[in-house]
This record gives sequence, C-alpha cells and structure tokens, in this order.
Amino acid sequence: MTSQRHRRLAPQDIPAVVRQVVKRTPVTDIHTHLYPPAMGDRLLSGIEALLTYHYLIAEALRSDRQDADAFWTRATSDQAAWIWRVLFEHQSPLSEAARGVVHTLSRLGVVRDGAWTWEAVRAAARRAATPDDVERVLALAGVDQVVMTNDPFDPEERAWWWRGAEARAARFYASLRIDRLLNQPESAVAQARQQGYAVSLDRTAANRAEWQRFLSDWITQTTPVYVAWSLGADWEFPNESLRTWFLDEVVVPVLETHELALALMMGVERQVNPQLRDAGDGVVTVSLAPLEALLRTYPQIRVLATALARENQHELTVLARKFPQLMIFGCWWFLNTTSLMREITAMRVELLGPTFIPQHSDARVLEQVIYKWDLTREVLAHVLSDRYEALATAGWPVTEDAIQRDVRGLLSQNFWDFVRRSP
Repeated sequence: MTSQRHRRLAPQDIPAVVRQVVKRTPVTDIHTHLYPPAMGDRLLSGIEALLTYHYLIAEALRSDRQDADAFWTRATSDQAAWIWRVLFEHQSPLSEAARGVVHTLSRLGVVRDGAWTWEAVRAAARRAATPDDVERVLALAGVDQVVMTNDPFDPEERAWWWRGAEARAARFYASLRIDRLLNQPESAVAQARQQGYAVSLDRTAANRAEWQRFLSDWITQTTPVYVAWSLGADWEFPNESLRTWFLDEVVVPVLETHELALALMMGVERQVNPQLRDAGDGVVTVSLAPLEALLRTYPQIRVLATALARENQHELTVLARKFPQLMIFGCWWFLNTTSLMREITAMRVELLGPTFIPQHSDARVLEQVIYKWDLTREVLAHVLSDRYEALATAGWPVTEDAIQRDVRGLLSQNFWDFVRRSP
C-alpha cells in the first residue's frame, strides 16, 4: 500500500502540500552578521536596533528630508523614535523593510490590542537579548544554523576569538571575511603585524608564506565553513595587480589546503552618499568576466556567489549552469523584496532546478531573521507550487517525499553538501 507521502499528488493538491513542507523545513542561514550572546554588543537586538538599521535610516531621511548631519547627532533612542514617527505614523509602512518591522513585532507578540504606538512598542521590546531570546527568535524564524561574518582584521572581534570556547555557541558557525586583505591591503598589513605576523605588500616567497600562515592560523582558530569576500565593480582577473597576487599566491592555496569554498558577495558601491554613512551604500552592476575567469583558472576551487544588482542575475544563473563548482545564493539587500525575489527565484528554478540556495538573511539585527525568512518561505512556496503543478500537468508523478527532498536541499542541504561540512 502506498503511503501518504509517496502518493502521487493531483495538481490541485500541490500548493497546500508545498506550503506545509516549506513552512516546517528548517533553514541554514548561510550568511549573517549575527553573533552568539557571549560576544556581547556584537549581537544587535531590540526595537531600537531594528529601527536604526540602515534600511530604515535611508527611507526616513528620504521621507522627511531632514538634514543627515543633524540626524547623526541624536542619541540612538531619539533616532529610533523619529524614524517611527516618520515611517510608521506620518505614512503607512508599505516598504519591504518597514513592513518587515511590523511583521516581526507581530510575530513576537510585542503589540497587544492593536496598540501601534511608539510608547507601547518601545516599552514592550526594550531589554537586550539573552540566550533564551536568541533561541526563541531562531525558532520563530525556523532557523537551525547561523553562519556569522568573522573578520580576522577587527581588533574587537579578535579579542573574543582569543578567548577560545567562550566565543563559540551551538547553532553559530564562523566564516572568515578577507575584505581588508583584498580591498584595503595597507590596513590588513597593519592589523596582521599587530598580531605578530611579519607581513608586507612585497611579492616575495617569504611574504606569501607569512600571509598563508596568517590565514591558516585564523582558519584553525575559527573553523570557518567558508572564506568570504565582498567586492564592488573594480575587480579584474587575471591581471598584474596586487589583488590578483593575493588571490593566486595566498588565498587559493589556503583554500585548497583547508578544503574551503570561497564566497563572493558582488555589487556593493560603498558610500554613494557619504552623509548617510552606512545607509549611504548603493548598488552597482558588476562584470562577471573575472568570476568566469577564476572558475576556469581554478576548477578545483568551489565558489559561492551572489550579486546585488538585478541586472546580474540572469548571467550569474547561466554561469552556474556552465560551472558545477559555482553555487549561487541569496536575494539580499535591495533584492530582498517580494517582487524581485519571486522573479529571481523563479528564473533560477527554471534554469537550475533545485540546485541553488535561494536566500540568506544578511541580518545584522537578531529579529530581522523572522521577517526575512517568513518572506522567503512565502516566495519559495509560491514559485515551487507553480513549478510542481506544471510538472504534474506534464505527467510527472509529484509526491510529498520528492517535495520534501527538494525543499530540504534548497533551505539547508545544498549548502552543507557544497561546503563539504556537516551541521
């Protein structure tokens, strides 16, 4: 007798099954800026952190046209109160980021009896996050594992890692961010020297070995699941630049030695409007030719890649069809909207099947994972329902077991298989 999960589903029954499977499948959030509570104020949480995140700062300054310099002179609590008035009282919170705050507060049970006032919201959500709060938020978001962003060139974070086990926590996995090495090498030299490494910008065998030792030591210290690099439109490869020397002579050999993947986050244009500080970063369309050359030059290196610009999405997806060692992931930042996520996710499924990673939260505030993953599940269920219905209509036997397998891959297993680690 055929079990319920093995039973062939009728096309009209598929959407309900897909929604349930997507809803209950745990997530591995493969890129965040979250940290365990042991890392102190590195973990941002609470209503003031949600409201003063750069998404909402830029929106509020646009809506009110207030002078940005005056905004930065305010205390954080005053900034949050002003943003609430501008975006939630003087207008409806229709943007994805503003609606996300509403969704998050509702899911947390912060607002009671429809009391959407600043006084009620702030009073109900003031305290700092505890380990129990972290567990509760991750459970609400359906997140099992969280990958942090860990910078070996950051003096404050470095102190936590030197404390050893106290900086580790269940659910939280490290990733080693090497932006400073490849984007600001002079700063990287200064920070590495402070840690006792005799590094420089010289292209010598001794310097190559010392930089490799630096990265290898940090890999041993943090046990990252991948090495990460965020970049804009200025990357060229191959060429004679110092950046290419670092990639060829330091980064790639270390990746090979430690069997680690490289994660590329492409397309951030820093400080388009410097007055907005962190809220002033923008988006740029990047050339994918350097990525293609990197994949061709080093077929043994596994690369996770995401692009911030909508204009890059189709080419990046086609590139993943041609290079099996490329895993594309995420709809982040300016792509984290319902309409763009549906478009991009549908296109990826149509070209790649279930062999990609649809989202990462990129969360910098703990509670952001709630609305970001709820939205991802909504979009993914919508896209997959359409595809499975079309597949069933074409005559293929669609079963709940098959749906569970595919969704588990998309939300977690594809990542762990690709980085060759186990959660």
